[in-house]
Amino acid sequence: MIDPNIIRKQPDYVKERLSTRGVEPEEIDHYLDLDTQNRTLITEMEALKRDKNQATEAMKKLAKDDPKWQANIDELKATNVKIKALEEEQKKVADELEYVAVRLPNIPDDSLPVGPDEDSDKEVRKWGAIPEFDFKPLDHWDVGGNLGILDFDRAAKVSGARFVYDVGDGARLERAIYNFMLDLHRKQGYTEIIPPYLVNANTMFGTGQFPKFKEDVYTVESTGMTLIPTAEVPLTNYYAQEILKEEDLPIYVTAMSPCFRSEAGSAGRDTRGLIRMHQFHKVEMVKFAKPEESMDELTKMTQNAEEVLRELGLPYHVIVLSTGDTGFSSRKTFDVEVWMPAQNKYREISSCSDCWDFQARRAMIRYRKADGTVDYVHTLNGSGLAVGRTLAAVLENYQQADGSVKIPDALVKYMGGQTVIKNIVK
Repeated sequence: MIDPNIIRKQPDYVKERLSTRGVEPEEIDHYLDLDTQNRTLITEMEALKRDKNQATEAMKKLAKDDPKWQANIDELKATNVKIKALEEEQKKVADELEYVAVRLPNIPDDSLPVGPDEDSDKEVRKWGAIPEFDFKPLDHWDVGGNLGILDFDRAAKVSGARFVYDVGDGARLERAIYNFMLDLHRKQGYTEIIPPYLVNANTMFGTGQFPKFKEDVYTVESTGMTLIPTAEVPLTNYYAQEILKEEDLPIYVTAMSPCFRSEAGSAGRDTRGLIRMHQFHKVEMVKFAKPEESMDELTKMTQNAEEVLRELGLPYHVIVLSTGDTGFSSRKTFDVEVWMPAQNKYREISSCSDCWDFQARRAMIRYRKADGTVDYVHTLNGSGLAVGRTLAAVLENYQQADGSVKIPDALVKYMGGQTVIKNIVK
C-alpha cells in the first residue's frame, strides 16, 4: 500500500502520478475524505474514553449514597453509548478506507516514461546480434513438435488449451535450463529456496495479487488456498510480520517453481506455443533492501537476468515500462525481452521490479536501523528467467536447417555432454 503520509502531505503529486496509471483524482479525494473522517472519529473516541476514565476515577472517591455518584453513573452510561456508536461508525469508515487503499496501485517513479500502455515503453539497451538463417525459421512449437519434444495436442486432451507435455530431450532441456539459471543465481549471491506452491489469502494480499486480481489465479475452493502465480509470492512473504536486522540487508533469494495463471482476459493472445501458459516453470529472484539502496539493487537484478541470456547467447533488449504499463505493486520495472526469430520481434522473458515499501506495508516486513528505529524494507522481484519462454527462445534461435536444435554451450554440461537434439519422431 502507499504510505498514507505521502497521500496526506502531497495529494496533488499523488493525483498527478496516479492519473498516469488510470486512477481518477476523485478517488484520491475520496481516500482523503475517508482518512479525515477516520482520524476525526478516532480522536473523538479517545476524548470520550479519557472522560470516561476520569469520571470513573472520580467515582471511586464518592460514597454510593452521594447524589453525585448516581449522576456519574448516568453520565458513564451515556458516554458508553456514545463510544459504542462512534466505534461502529469508525469501523465502517475504516473498512471503506481500507477498501480504497488496497486497490490503489503504487506511485510510479518520476523517471518513468508517461503513457497508457506498452506503446509508451522505452528501450534502454540491447545486446547480441540478431541471427540470420539461410532458411525460413520455424515457430518453436513447430520445431519442438517436429522433434517430438513438445506435445500440445495430448496436453489439450488431458488438460485443455495452454498446457504442454515436455517429452524426452524437451524435458531434459527444460531441466537443464532451470538448473543452469539456479547455479548462476547462486554465484550472483542468491540463496536458493524451495517454497510452498499453495498459499493463503493473506500471503496473496501481501504481494498485491489480492484483492484486485483474484480472477487471475487458481484457488482450491475446499481450502481457500491459492496455487502460486509466481514464486515472488511465497519468497516475498518469507519475512512477513518480521523485523529484520539492518546489517543483514540486502537479502537475495531465488527459487524455481511451477506457476499457475488463469490468463483471464488473454483470449486470442498467444494461443499457440509456450509464451502464455496456464502452468509453467519460472526461476524467480527476490530482494529485500534498505530504501536508499533499492534502486541500485533493481539495476543489479536486471543485470542478473541479462547475464542468463548472455551466457545462453540469446539476443535481447531491455525496456523501461511506462507508467500505464507498470504492474500494480511496482514503482519501476525493467522488462528484458528476448529475440524470437519466427515472430521477428522481441518477447518478454523477464520483468524486474522495485516495489519500494508497497508490498512491505501489506506484508509488514520491516527492519531495525542502527539507531533503534524501525522502518519498512523495500522489496524487489524479477524473473531469472521464465523457463518455458527460454526454452522457446533456444528452440527458435538455435534451430538448424535439418530440423535439429543446437544446444547452447552453457547448457551442454547440464545435458550430459549432448550438443544437439535431432531425434525426429514421426
